Amino acid sequence: MAVNAQAVKQVGQGAQVSKGKGFLRKLWKYRALYLISVPGILYFIIFKYVPLLGSVIAFQDYNIFDGFTGSKWVGFEHFARMFAHYDFLKILKNTMLIGIYDLVLAFPAPIVLALLLNELRVVLYKRILQTVVYMPHFLSWVIVSGIAIGILSPSTGAVNHFITMLGFDPVYFLGEESWIRTVLITSGIWRDSGYGTIIYLAALAGINPDLYEASEVDGANRWRQTISITLPSLLPTIMILFLLHIGKFLDFGFERVYVFLNPLNKENGEILDTYIYTAGLLNQQFSYTTAIGLFKALVGVMLIVIGNIMSKKTTGESLY
Repeated sequence: MAVNAQAVKQVGQGAQVSKGKGFLRKLWKYRALYLISVPGILYFIIFKYVPLLGSVIAFQDYNIFDGFTGSKWVGFEHFARMFAHYDFLKILKNTMLIGIYDLVLAFPAPIVLALLLNELRVVLYKRILQTVVYMPHFLSWVIVSGIAIGILSPSTGAVNHFITMLGFDPVYFLGEESWIRTVLITSGIWRDSGYGTIIYLAALAGINPDLYEASEVDGANRWRQTISITLPSLLPTIMILFLLHIGKFLDFGFERVYVFLNPLNKENGEILDTYIYTAGLLNQQFSYTTAIGLFKALVGVMLIVIGNIMSKKTTGESLY
């Protein structure tokens, strides 16, 4: 029995050595790919994973002079304060409403635009139009806000000029809190929907043309082909991007909103990101705003997990 046990042990050790050599051979064989991936890996380690250690200050009464080790531990005090604070609950409501509007209106926009571009048959016109709709993505939000402010100006803006031509009074879009969410969502659609079509157009290019030819033989028109062939073929891509989108549900973007805010529309326009900037950086409430940031991250993870489970059960597509 002792001899058998020793033999089994030697076989196990030999298998481990063989696996180790196999790993080293693969590592050397694909050394160029691993070398190329090093900058990306370092980026995520330095800028994504190392900053996670700072989340500990959400459970401390953090003082920059005492540091992590010298600051007083307060447990979940900042989280309790967060949910008891009127401003936080109001801003959370704003963030959720804007996130829902963005999900319902902005997420389908690249899909619709990709379907429309895919129907164009004049190649030159299609390429020119693609370039035109891609270009706004490369503009900063400062420039986008400047364009929006100029277009929506109550005195010189093109939109209000058209409204006055119809006999109505001009509207101060950025001076009325009821319009700020519409401005934020519309400007986002204009800026990013064209760039978002890239993935969908690539997916459309991968659909087998024989499916369309067979449907034409059966008498299906373009609308029926879109419903029965195009959209089902796009469903895996749509679901993956949808799951990634809901993970950023409360992370609408600081610069995207801050450039449009002013005292007149702040009531409905301020979101968690701008509130973190004001309370955390300007008022130096580091622990409190870190707790808010941690709350945002946890909500995002929960939404991804729940959405992934539902997607796997209903469509068979999932992130993992």
